[in-house]
Amino acid sequence: MTNPLFTPFTLGTLELPNRIVMAPMTRSFAVDGVPGDNVAEYYARRAANDVGLLITEGTHPDRKAAGNDAGAPFFYGDALDGWKHVVARVKAEGGRIAPQLWHTGYMRKPGTGHFPDVPSESPSGVTHTGSKVAEAPSESDVVEMVESYARSAGYAKNLGFDAIEIHGAHGYLIDQFFWDIMNVREDRYGGGLPERARFAAEIIQECRKAVGPGMPIIIRISQWKQQDFTQRLAHTPHELAAFLQVMVDAGVDCFHCSQRRFWEPEFPEQEGYEDLNFAGWTKKLTGLPTITVGSVGLSGEFVAAFGGESSKPASLDRLVEMLDRGDFDLVAVGRALLQDPEWVTKIRDGREDELQDFTRESLATLY
Repeated sequence: MTNPLFTPFTLGTLELPNRIVMAPMTRSFAVDGVPGDNVAEYYARRAANDVGLLITEGTHPDRKAAGNDAGAPFFYGDALDGWKHVVARVKAEGGRIAPQLWHTGYMRKPGTGHFPDVPSESPSGVTHTGSKVAEAPSESDVVEMVESYARSAGYAKNLGFDAIEIHGAHGYLIDQFFWDIMNVREDRYGGGLPERARFAAEIIQECRKAVGPGMPIIIRISQWKQQDFTQRLAHTPHELAAFLQVMVDAGVDCFHCSQRRFWEPEFPEQEGYEDLNFAGWTKKLTGLPTITVGSVGLSGEFVAAFGGESSKPASLDRLVEMLDRGDFDLVAVGRALLQDPEWVTKIRDGREDELQDFTRESLATLY
């Protein structure tokens, strides 16, 4: 019987050989914002081992306040030569790759990142606790933020990337526009949840203009925030549907639905759908392809792992069952692939006894 993880899938015009996606994971090995040969080889090793689609670590568009980590890469200027080399190495191994475009917003602490002297950017100058600490950006400022994503999307197209992913999850800038605590704007970017999704919708629309009709646009979304793991944007399927539809109408191709644990149901009180996860509900409500992610292939969940907790390989039976019945279309794997570039081929070839534990020390190395 064919393992559904290893069946082909078409995402827009992109033909994928299997359902496995490398999840974006911050690695912080860029020098002055430029990815080097070590970064190119890191991605190439995974392409050579049959990862269906590689999504890069978060990369910063040309807003000086976008980054909170001086080791994270840019996606503009001199960094583009580095990314050109990354694409060439991945393509040489037969791989497919998408950059993740990432602005950290108020997750950026003052004095951090590549440009420590610039003030951080947010929807309203309000923190996740509701404290007003700065003036809200003007509408023209917000439009400039939108345009910075689109410029980077255009660079991705020109460099030969296969898709782009927009980071709209985990309490970073786009997610801050979604969040009613942090977005108290009274213009077209504020209001109810669908109105607060306008910022993301405009980014999708402008990125579409930059990449053209064929290149897939993925957006990563989550209910949880790093500032509040229990936070929920949508409390019912009806609320979730209205929120997602704004991005569907804008032209997104795929939703990357982040959960801390992929097996947890999103709305367990919904009769008949008690075990449908976030990606499952998103696919059901929109009809678009979805990627599930969250502690795939390991015993411990990823937030605890980044706090120092080790994890052992875990069964994929539940994941395969959910994929096989069509709950979602693609599966993003994070720490297991960070630890072991051969994870996909080991799973495919039945070499589970060779799978490795994940340890925090893995974060300090580009295996």
